[in-house]
Amino acid sequence: MLSIRNIVKQYAGHTALSGVSLEVERGQIFGLLGPNGAGKTSLIRIINQITAPDSGEVYFNGDKLNQSHIEKIGYLPEERGLYKKMEIGEQMIYLARLKGLSRDEAVKRLKVWFEKLGMETWWKMKIEELSKGMQQKAQFVATVLHEPDLIILDEPFSGFDPVNAEVIKEEILELNRKGATILFSTHRMESVEQLCDAIALLDRSKKILDGKIKDIKKTYRNDIYLVEYTGDQLSFNGAQPFDVVDETAGDDDSYTIRIKLKAGATSNEVLQYLIPKTHINMLQEVVPSMNEIFIEKVNKIA
Repeated sequence: MLSIRNIVKQYAGHTALSGVSLEVERGQIFGLLGPNGAGKTSLIRIINQITAPDSGEVYFNGDKLNQSHIEKIGYLPEERGLYKKMEIGEQMIYLARLKGLSRDEAVKRLKVWFEKLGMETWWKMKIEELSKGMQQKAQFVATVLHEPDLIILDEPFSGFDPVNAEVIKEEILELNRKGATILFSTHRMESVEQLCDAIALLDRSKKILDGKIKDIKKTYRNDIYLVEYTGDQLSFNGAQPFDVVDETAGDDDSYTIRIKLKAGATSNEVLQYLIPKTHINMLQEVVPSMNEIFIEKVNKIA
């Protein structure tokens, strides 16, 4: 769907992107991550043809990116981009027509979206009359109304309360189920865990990590497990196939230990060792979260 090849972008001596390459597959939800100033927005602006790279190329559906692709892309910027004093209904129709829809088709689709998102009374309202979250909801509708193949969302949950953030998350997932490819930039790592199939991490203009989330998590596994058992507190003499990192006593004769497997040991061996000695309530691998991986990777580069 989207092939980004060795993109370089500089502004007045500042390097925003340094040889960045990415592959976004059709049908993916792809997260673009990184600290402030990493180059995420610069890359998004290049994909949207707002700016051009100094070198490198972008391909869309196998063709070099060009003006004809604009109608196939929907872009929700982090900053507000709607006309403050224009009626919302007419503004949505105007933007939809710029993307190739007829007025009748735009009105038809707007009625569906306005009803879906509880915006039925917004037709004659103006953007300046809305709260930040309501403005973001209107801008989201403008982004997806023409049913683009690629939807680019820059901090899509900014300004939303938890209820509306959940509503928009479900709409993003539904759009993806219907075939849209989603590229979004966010600082909310919980959103990455819930939504993304794959991610790329940028830091100081360079890509430092990318891939499918399940593969990245597999790479960063550290053989740490939580074990909860009930009964007398166990003591360990070093013969067990793990080292105890820490232990916590519960309120009901239960204990939780955090363990690290010794080299070559398996979780099955942990169970074989513990089952004759106590009653096991839980054995659970502690897989690093994307937030932990994010922090670890950025700190290593620093």
